[in-house]
Amino acid sequence: MPPGQPPPPSSSSPAPSGRTDPDGLLLCGARLTDGRTVDVRLAGERIEAVGTAGSLGADGPRGGAPRVDLSGYLLLPAPTEPHAHADTALTADSGGPVSYEPEDVQRRTTEAALLQLGHGATTVRAHVRVGDVQGLGVLTAVLRARRSLRGLTELTTVAVPRVLTGAAGADGLAMLRDSLKMGACVVGGCPDVDPDPTGYVEAVLEVASEHGCPVDLHTDGADPARLARIAAMAGGLRPGVTLGPCGGLSRLPAGAAERAADQLAAAGVRVVCLPQGGCGGAEGHGTPPVRLLRAAGVRVAAGSGALRDVSNPVGRGDPLEAAYLLASRHGLRPEEAYDAVSASARAVLGLPEVRVEAGFPAELLAVRGDRLAGALSLAYSRIVVHRGRVVARTSAVREFCDSAATVELGLPRQGRGELS
Repeated sequence: MPPGQPPPPSSSSPAPSGRTDPDGLLLCGARLTDGRTVDVRLAGERIEAVGTAGSLGADGPRGGAPRVDLSGYLLLPAPTEPHAHADTALTADSGGPVSYEPEDVQRRTTEAALLQLGHGATTVRAHVRVGDVQGLGVLTAVLRARRSLRGLTELTTVAVPRVLTGAAGADGLAMLRDSLKMGACVVGGCPDVDPDPTGYVEAVLEVASEHGCPVDLHTDGADPARLARIAAMAGGLRPGVTLGPCGGLSRLPAGAAERAADQLAAAGVRVVCLPQGGCGGAEGHGTPPVRLLRAAGVRVAAGSGALRDVSNPVGRGDPLEAAYLLASRHGLRPEEAYDAVSASARAVLGLPEVRVEAGFPAELLAVRGDRLAGALSLAYSRIVVHRGRVVARTSAVREFCDSAATVELGLPRQGRGELS
C-alpha cells in the first residue's frame, strides 16, 4: 500500500465465509465520506446501527459479534456493475475460436463475476446473447453460474437476441420469450444491427410489456432521430428502459446532443456509459457527454463493458476505475463519479438504495484511504460486504528497500521480508 497508511486488517478479522454470523458483524473504526470515524453493526442482511468509534462495543446486545478492524479504510455503499458481458469475458487470450460449450461459458462467467466481486461489485447485470448458432445454451450456462454464485454475488441476466424483424426475426422472438421463461429477467438487444431498428425496438418493448420486465438496449446513439423514436416509444414502459453505451452522443453537434438528452430525460430513459472501453454489443466506442446528460436530468450510470475479450483485451471490470475515469477525463466531482457506479447503478438495476445508515442493506465496500478522491486514485486494498458478511478481501502491500531517502522521510516499511 502507499506509504503512510496502516497495514491491512489483522488475521483475526473474519475471513470470507459461507454464512452470516448469528451475532452479526461489527465493522470498527471506519471513516465515512463526511469525515466521521464510526463503528457499524450489521445484523442479518442490513445495517443495524451506526455509532461513533468505540460506541458499539462489548456492552451492546451483540457484544459477541465478530469484528473487522477498518482503521485506515473508507467505508462506502458497494458499487454495482450495470453492464457486463459474461458469455465473452476472459476470451481475449484464447488463441483460437472462442468456445461456447456450456462448461466453458459457466467457468468464464463464474470467474468474471468473482473478479468483479473482488473489485467491490456485489451485483452484476450480464448481457447474454441468445439465438444464432448457440441457441439458448449460453444462457443456460450463465444461469447455472448465477445459481452457484448465490450468496456471494447477485448475477442478473439480460437476454440479447440479434435479429427480431422480418422472416429471420420470428426465431429471435421465440428465443427471447423462452429466455424469460428460463430465468432471464431483462429484455435486451442491439437495434442498430437489425435491418429495421424501429421494428426491433417495438418488438422488444412488446415482449417486455408482456412479461413486466425492464429493457436494456445496446445503441451507439449517433442517430438523433433513432434516439427520439426510442424515447417516444419507451416513455410509458415500466419498470423502465436503459440505453448504453451511447458513445455516439459525444460525436453529435452540441444542439443535437442537448435535444437528445432532453428527450431521454423526459421519457425517463436511463443511460449506462462505458468509460473503460466499449463492448461487442455496440458498433461505436467512446463515452457520451455525461455532464450534459446529467444536467438534462438523465440518470447516468457507469459500467465496465468488455472484460478482457476481443472488444477490450485489457478490460478490468473495475467499477472504481470507471468512476476514476469519469472524474479524471469527464469533469465529474469524485462524489458524482462514484454515484455513477453505486447509487445510480443500483437505481438502473431497480435495486434498493444503500447508505451507511441504520436500516439500509448491508452492501458495503471498504477501501484503503481517508477521502473519496484518494480512494478512486489508489484503491488497491478492498473489503467487500454482501448481505451482511465479508465475501471478498484484497490486500496490497507496498515496500521500499532501506535507503537514506526512506529513513529521512520516515516512510513505513509494511513488509516483513528484506528487499534487495
